[in-house]
Amino acid sequence: MPADSSTLREDWRETPHPRRLPEQHPRRVEILQRHDDALQRGEPVYADPTSGFSVFTADFLASRGYCCDSGCRHCPYVT
Repeated sequence: MPADSSTLREDWRETPHPRRLPEQHPRRVEILQRHDDALQRGEPVYADPTSGFSVFTADFLASRGYCCDSGCRHCPYVT
C-alpha cells in the first residue's frame, strides 16, 4: 500500500532519505550535485554516477502525488 501522500518531508527537495543515500556514501556529493543540476534544468531524472541507472528527482516524485513504495532515493513522502 502506498505511503500517505498528504505530507511531504520537511527537507524533501534537498535531502534524500538517509537509508536510500547514506551520509557516508562515497559519491554522495556527486549524486546530490547531479540531482541539483537536474532540478535546475527541470528534468525528471538524472544518471546515477555508479550504476548509470536513471534516478527520479524529488520534484518529479512530488508531482506524482503519492509514494509508490519502490524505494526511490529522493522520495519526498518517506519519513
